[in-house]
Amino acid sequence: MSVQVKLTIIQGSLIGKEFIFEERTICIIGRHKDCNPRLPSDQKHRTISRYHCILDINPPDVRVRDFGSRNGTYVNGKKIGQRQPHHTPEAAAKIQFPEYDLKSGDQIKLGKTIFQVSIEAETEMPPEMVSLPKTSLAETVELSVSPPRLGSNNLITIPGYRTIKLLGKGGCGEVYLARNNSTQKLIALKTMLPEVATHPQAINRFVREIENTKALNHKNVVQLKDYSYSDRQFFFTLEYCNGGSILNLLERCGYRLSINMAVPIILQALDGLDYAHNAEIPYVKKADGSFGKGKGLVHRDIKPANIFLSNINSSTVVKIADYGLAKAFDLAGLSGQTITGNKGGTFPFMPRQQMIDFKYVKPEVDVWAIAATLYNMLTGVYPRDFVGKDPILTVLQTKPVPIRKRNIAIPQSLAEVIDLALIDEPEIYFKTAKDFKHALLTSIF
Repeated sequence: MSVQVKLTIIQGSLIGKEFIFEERTICIIGRHKDCNPRLPSDQKHRTISRYHCILDINPPDVRVRDFGSRNGTYVNGKKIGQRQPHHTPEAAAKIQFPEYDLKSGDQIKLGKTIFQVSIEAETEMPPEMVSLPKTSLAETVELSVSPPRLGSNNLITIPGYRTIKLLGKGGCGEVYLARNNSTQKLIALKTMLPEVATHPQAINRFVREIENTKALNHKNVVQLKDYSYSDRQFFFTLEYCNGGSILNLLERCGYRLSINMAVPIILQALDGLDYAHNAEIPYVKKADGSFGKGKGLVHRDIKPANIFLSNINSSTVVKIADYGLAKAFDLAGLSGQTITGNKGGTFPFMPRQQMIDFKYVKPEVDVWAIAATLYNMLTGVYPRDFVGKDPILTVLQTKPVPIRKRNIAIPQSLAEVIDLALIDEPEIYFKTAKDFKHALLTSIF
């Protein structure tokens, strides 16, 4: 069964216009040119803010969030929420903007414009079903007949693998250090528990993204070795990085790295990005709706927690991890988490283009994010100031702070390149990882 969300304007100057959503997305409503749906910027719509509210759509779920607009957002005639004044920085940092979970038949009113919400289910199955490959982890360790369980040490137990310790835990799942019983090699074993496992469409979209990720094979990208979906849970085996993440490194070094330590890490990571952005991948959606081979995969979630180090033969090799898995999991609507309620530290590493064009991002958003990661490594803070502000509006409305205002010790030539890389208005300055790498090398030599 497929589900679509339809917004129809039933009152206002755009009466009769429809907006249809069949996949996970967000849309910002207001008068600014970036908004979609965009309302006219004229006298009749003066009570509507430039960025008025946002819809977080994960069919069949829809959430509306007001951006603290002066005139508010109304659902079925009632104003949603009410922001209260905060008199301390600590209280301001915890501002919760008004939100409301919508259902079919609800009406959203902004000024004199009213949207009717319709949530419709279709019974036919999508034609582009992707099956788990025969070489999947499910067949290798017989997960379909031997579901995961907890061992005596409270670690997950999967036939064919011995889990050693829990490496990390997040909202979507857990990552374990494990050993393959056949090869005796250490691997990372990641689990993800779908919130909406009964939607074949969502699982199908995610499996397609997994197959794309599995096609990546580069020394600076963590390799996805195998995967399976069984007992309402996804399992992945990935290359294990024994040096931990850049976030771990920052924690050990007081949240600021030297130029001699940070820049070489980023240069290697850029090689991984350049490869992934140009690699041949098996499943790309074409204009006619069919799928075929295509070029390039965007990560969408570059940040210190997703860049890892491996100590190989006395050398440090940088590897980009979680290549789109967590973000694809969220985009498919399987995490059950709202985009507007994101708490995972993604917004500080997100350019405005990724917020505006959430579904159809280009490789350049990864280049911006890796520049933001370098900024964070050299300063210990984010490019934008988020304290006390709505993070989505912060991304949309504010510019990054020049890096030498955070750390005056950074040479002017390097600072200029980083500041250029963080331009995202009206567009991102560096379009490719190769261009940014060249500029970095030129600035330090």
